[in-house]
Amino acid sequence: MTQNRLHKIGAALALTGAAALAPTGAHAQAGTTHLVIAFPAGGPVDFVVRTISDQLGKEMKTTIVVDNKPGANGNIAAEYVARANPDGNTLFFSSVGTIVINPSLYEKVPFNTFRDFQPVSLVVNNSTIFVVNQASPLKSIPELVEASKKGKEPVAIASTGIGGMPHLTLEMFSSASKANLLHVPYKGAAPAITDLLGNQVGGFFGDIPGLIGHIRGGKLRPLGIAAPKRSAVLPDVPTLGEAGYGVVEANNWYALVAPTKVPAARVKAMNEAMARTLANADVKEKLLKSGAEPASSSQAELLALMKKDTAKWAAVIKEKGIKAE
Repeated sequence: MTQNRLHKIGAALALTGAAALAPTGAHAQAGTTHLVIAFPAGGPVDFVVRTISDQLGKEMKTTIVVDNKPGANGNIAAEYVARANPDGNTLFFSSVGTIVINPSLYEKVPFNTFRDFQPVSLVVNNSTIFVVNQASPLKSIPELVEASKKGKEPVAIASTGIGGMPHLTLEMFSSASKANLLHVPYKGAAPAITDLLGNQVGGFFGDIPGLIGHIRGGKLRPLGIAAPKRSAVLPDVPTLGEAGYGVVEANNWYALVAPTKVPAARVKAMNEAMARTLANADVKEKLLKSGAEPASSSQAELLALMKKDTAKWAAVIKEKGIKAE
């Protein structure tokens, strides 16, 4: 046997041994994992993703890359992930709006939530809070309702746009309270909050993380939280239930979902990695400080939440005859 032949055999054996030692299945996650979000950099969703990404990458033994794909109220990002290679390297980090509300809001969307995606894990809960300008004379939700009924004109309430969580929460509150309110839709949270800070509108329903800075800075006054319990970061702010409107609850949760055909073992490993990430002390502290509530879940728990909220918001949209612009 020639020396060259011996070298070839040795190389083949070395490759075979290396293959035998290489990780397989759910643990073969080295490389890059893309977390796609439907919003531009700098917003609340982007903040949460970037807060967890380093630790999640360590837990998954991969490098996390955040892909911002805004547009079409989240439908562009959702379609991109739904059609991605189901190898588990492209995931959708979604707010409740895109995968739960949009299918009822639009006549047609380019994806089917329960056909094209499988749940990985819930990530955070975000309670919706009602705020007014610090200069407003209103100090409570009952005062708002009373003032709206006595005034000659309805109280103008801003939202982030037709069918967004602030709008749907406003519609629920309007029905429950019979308050005389005027919906003023904006193109996103930034312009809505800007006009509220300028005292151009009378109030706004929004996520705590997006408003906490203005509240702490004394520019906005919180009157009530649309949640079953008070917020740990704003313990003095009563719930709408305490004001007599317990049916008004709006949780703009964020969750991680994967294309349906990603192998079950891979998804299970990602679920466990997310649980460890959210239990990390540094990650947990940063999220809590922002007003977001870390909340990992099982895949089954997230699926149940998705189905429950799909039915809930579809009912509001149908009752109010809301259609996307």
